[in-house]
Amino acid sequence: MFGPFQLRAPDHHEISITNRRARALLAILCLVGDEVIERDFLSKLLWPGRFEAHARASLRQCLLDLGKLLAPHGAGILNVSRSSVALRPGAVTTDLAALERALASGDFPAAIAQIDAIGTKPILDQMDFGAAFNQWLARRSGDAERRLHAAVEAGLATLERAGDRDTSARLRDAWSARGPEAPPVPAAAAGGGRTRIAVLPFQSVGGGGAPDYFADGVVEELITALGQVPQLLVAGRTSSFHFRDSPLAPPDIAKALRVSHLVEGSVQRQGERLRVHIHLIDGATGFESWAQRYDGSLDGIFALQATVAQAVTNAVGNVLGIAMAPPPARGMTGSKKAYDLFLQGRSLSARVFGDGLLETAVDLLEQAVALDPQFAEAWVALAEAHQLIAVYTPCLDRRAASERMADCARTAIGLAPGLGYAYSLLGVHQWTQNDVVGALDLAFQGYRLEPNNPAVCMRLGSFLLYCGRTTEAMQYVEAAIDQDPVDGRKFNLRSVGRFNLGDIDAAIEAGQRMVDLGFPSMWLAVATAASGQHDLAVEQYQQTRMLLNKVIFPPAGTDPMPPAMMDAYWHVAAQGVCSGRDEDRATYCAMLDMMQTQLHDPADASIVLPAIFMGYPERLFEAVSHAISPANTLCLLSIWADVDPIRRIWQHPEFIPFAQRIGLAAAWDKYGWPDLLPAPSNRLETSPLLPN
Repeated sequence: MFGPFQLRAPDHHEISITNRRARALLAILCLVGDEVIERDFLSKLLWPGRFEAHARASLRQCLLDLGKLLAPHGAGILNVSRSSVALRPGAVTTDLAALERALASGDFPAAIAQIDAIGTKPILDQMDFGAAFNQWLARRSGDAERRLHAAVEAGLATLERAGDRDTSARLRDAWSARGPEAPPVPAAAAGGGRTRIAVLPFQSVGGGGAPDYFADGVVEELITALGQVPQLLVAGRTSSFHFRDSPLAPPDIAKALRVSHLVEGSVQRQGERLRVHIHLIDGATGFESWAQRYDGSLDGIFALQATVAQAVTNAVGNVLGIAMAPPPARGMTGSKKAYDLFLQGRSLSARVFGDGLLETAVDLLEQAVALDPQFAEAWVALAEAHQLIAVYTPCLDRRAASERMADCARTAIGLAPGLGYAYSLLGVHQWTQNDVVGALDLAFQGYRLEPNNPAVCMRLGSFLLYCGRTTEAMQYVEAAIDQDPVDGRKFNLRSVGRFNLGDIDAAIEAGQRMVDLGFPSMWLAVATAASGQHDLAVEQYQQTRMLLNKVIFPPAGTDPMPPAMMDAYWHVAAQGVCSGRDEDRATYCAMLDMMQTQLHDPADASIVLPAIFMGYPERLFEAVSHAISPANTLCLLSIWADVDPIRRIWQHPEFIPFAQRIGLAAAWDKYGWPDLLPAPSNRLETSPLLPN
């Protein structure tokens, strides 16, 4: 596949294919692997400009010739039907697939030898059948190069963690000789060859304008429905909605979202009547590939959404020449009022920050489930709203909010056991019960049910980060970012993960990306301080003071701090965490001691997180042993850095007893020990702090 296409028999002698379109046809099938390609698409791709009947006849003859040529080498190498063509699984092996297998299995010597052999040869060089073919080949070969780049990066991380610097250096050198950077405009998934699309926020038009939340609801259900199509990878909601009313041109949006196609549209709601206009946009050119209008009513909203989702799927399949199964229809509730309340509540909770927003969302969602207690999706949305309250507001009882979240998640699972995100949310609650094993079990179950849900991937990745299994966690974090690349919270996990892996520059880059996307990042400041830029780190930390009156209680009580007091407090905090001076650290540690006696919640994240940043294990152990909440659980991911002063936490002689008390050690026994603590390193089977 690298360089000019060649076909060889099992004894390695070359099989000559004199018909260059037959050679291209076989090359196309080898490049797409197990995918089924539509015959109409192939005829247009390889015989552009011909009449359709002539192109189809040429393809038919080409398939006959190719079948005769391949017949002596095995029966049924091609699977040909009236409408499609594919390779029989396992009939052909390629150097591209062999390289991907070597990287995935950890056979790095074989991978290095293969990379050296292919050198700088491009995939399917010297093939040219016109603009459409060249564009398709560039996209598909780019997909393959990005998969290889991601696999090499994962292999380098594995080798670095294993301490095999010699093999790591040889792999890096081999890949650098081929080209050190990933291709710049991704178009398909970094694994599995799925086509990447994004559904952008629809406009509300006509008749005074439908409420934004209703148009948003149509978009969210379209994202969910298309996400069920195996050949598609759909950008996450957070990233898609980031581009609401964006001035960027479609190709720029597609590049930012790393997708090949965009879905745009509008919703007109007049009384009970609905009209949806929808357009499929080529992400590379910005040109419209397909458009359609659909009419319906509120009574048939779910049928209308299913029709639109199937039409988009068919349109994408026709453009790419790939047979795609229609997405399953979802009928969530029979109550129009409950559905309307659900859309309003979910819209508010998605905004997260804002006085009273989450409380109002809870009220609306509770009305929805009261009208229809069988409305599983509304129960999940209600569970998420309670979780957001427990994390992002200074609520008086975070653990009670977690209990309400868990009750809602259990109800949703009872009604619809396939909703993976409900398991992820229930896993958050299990942390508050010191049941880390149960939390991970639920997170993995959620992932098995919804592996393409970036929120589910992120939750599993975060749980593994809390447990110190950073290398394993990062594959889920990166998968979440790959699908939802404009969500600042996911870049927080990347920043922490890279920091824990010792890649300070990458941690700073991810932290800055988080800030650029509108989320203040203490982790950016901590990574900057670790790089030795203490003055800059202090400045960056001070810029996070907006969190003080929004997310955590001020040290003087539950009333918001006046600006002057907040600035003075945050100055002490920034100096203590980031200045690198022992006296500043001592001052802030003393302040944390005082805060723990004054705050409504002595286990508040405003105590736990800086205690970790400053390597103050006694304060951390006491606070988290008192109570784990959805808010302070997030702090645990920052323990696992081999950097002073943070390493004082996990190197402390009481760390293992602490880990036993809160359930971490039990999770290590089942899922593997932390990267920094290979079993049974400083493990205490019994402790004077625990019953025998």
